[in-house]
Formats: sequence, structure tokens, C-alpha cells
Amino acid sequence: MDGKEVVLSGRGNLDLAQKIAAYLGTSLGEMKLYNFSDGEQYCQVLDNVRGQDVFVIQPTCQPVNDNLMELLLIIDALKRSSSRRINAVIPYYGYARQDRKDKPRVPISSRLVADLLETAGASRILCVDVHASQIQGFFSVPVDHLFAAPVLISHLAEMNLPDLTVVSPDAGGVERARAYAKRLNAALSIVDKRREVANVAEVMNVIGDVTGRTCVIVDDIIDTAGTLCETVKALYQKGAKAVYAACSHPVLSGPAVDRLNASPIVKVLCTDTIPIGNKKELCPKIEVLSVAPLLGEAIRRIHEESSVSSLFV
Repeated sequence: MDGKEVVLSGRGNLDLAQKIAAYLGTSLGEMKLYNFSDGEQYCQVLDNVRGQDVFVIQPTCQPVNDNLMELLLIIDALKRSSSRRINAVIPYYGYARQDRKDKPRVPISSRLVADLLETAGASRILCVDVHASQIQGFFSVPVDHLFAAPVLISHLAEMNLPDLTVVSPDAGGVERARAYAKRLNAALSIVDKRREVANVAEVMNVIGDVTGRTCVIVDDIIDTAGTLCETVKALYQKGAKAVYAACSHPVLSGPAVDRLNASPIVKVLCTDTIPIGNKKELCPKIEVLSVAPLLGEAIRRIHEESSVSSLFV
């Protein structure tokens, strides 16, 4: 790269940011970030960013509010330092699951986060597998929406799994599962979840024949892993030979690791949009793939004003 851009990182996923910088052949810009004793955050950009094209890498993962606030402070600092363009690189967009008013008197939180980012001074948003694609419309600044699918599909293809069926864990994920199935030349199956009686566990209906098949459940987020493990159980009950999972964002909160360890699932593929700490050691079934080259190439193309969409052709 030509040196007219600056890559910065908050504390949300420093390891991923360093990998992205290495891909770009540069180093992360200098920042001073710390918390006061009462929890208030302090931010200072130590590099000169006047007139520069700046990319700030920060997922809004756990602790969600701290990471979001830190991102807003960094963006504000850059705006007040006369940066030419401020690109918020958000590998995991927190609050994305609150994208509509589905109950009375609730906020549309993902829209509020979009407004906060724009008000702080973000000129452009770069994110990976946002939970609901309509969130792009919450912004009035350009949004580049990347997909982790090429990273996960490439690895699944290398695994050469026999008799492969791609499974959507719900009706909302059918489009994603169909794209995986097409690229992997695999069959497609859908799990339909229904709660037939109040306060009674959901009944899983598997649409499609999975008998004797190797199944890969694909989703964007694994949070507590409750639905995933129930889906795994339903597939084995329908005669599946082996069950794997692939997701973009390993939130893995609460009892997720314990549930995965207790589940008969063979392996869980995920990316490093979110740092998982020691969870990989606690659950050997987890395998982490890096999206650093994908994000790095997108950053390069944005900076050079070339096509980002061609990454997915």
C-alpha cells in the first residue's frame, strides 16, 4: 500500500487487527487506550492522521457496550484530527439481532447503533455477515458488507466430506445454506422449529432426507449453542451419519462451550471476527479460520477505490 492510509485498532480484537495489518504490509497506528477507575474510557491517537484515509478495526463483541463506546471515541478523535475519511471496520456488528420492532415499546437497537456511528463521524462502514442484510439501509454512508462464506466454503471443500448435505437451522437461513450447497455441490436440508404447546420444548422437523448423510449446519452466529445442539440431535435422530457446523461469528456466550462438549457434533468451524480466548482449548471441537486476508483485501480495494464486490464473484 502507498502509505496514505492508517490502520488503527481498538481493544476488541487486536490479534485480528495485527493479522490484517500484516496482510497489508504495514503496522498498526499508535493509540493510547485505557479506562479510568470508574470505567470511563480514554482514547488518544498518537499518529498524525490529518488528511489520511483511516481504517479503524473494532468488533462490537463482548463486552459489547465497552467495545462500541471505544469505537465511537476513536472515530470522534479521528474526526477532530481532520482525517480525510474514517472507515469503521466492524468484523462483528453487535446489536444486529435487534433490527426491527417485533414487540410493543421496544427500540430498534441496530438502527440506533448506526446513528451513533454516523454521528461520531464514520464516513464508511465495513462489516462481515451482518445478521440482517437490511441493516445496510440504516446507514446513509456507504456500507461494504463482506461474507465469510468464501473462507468457510474453501475449508469445507478441502475437508472433502462424503455425501454432504448443507443444513439451514431455520427458515431465515435458507438463502445462506443454499449458497453453501451450490458452491459445495451438496444437497440442501432445512430444520423447521415449532413450539406446539406453550412452555414445552420446540419440536424439530427436518425437511429433506439426511439418512446416511454428512451434514453441515451453517449459520451466521453461534451464541449459547442451544438451538445448534438441538438441531444436531434432530439430525442424528433422522439418521445423519455425522454432523458439523460452520458459522461466521462465534459469540459462544453462557453455557455454549459446555453444550458443544456434551453434543455429538463432530466439529464447529468459525472465523476470528470475535476473539474466543481459551474457548478453543476448553472445546477441542472448535476450529478457527481467519478472515484477516478477506478484510485486508477489502481494505486495500476501498483505499485504492477498486471493486469490493468482485471478491465474491
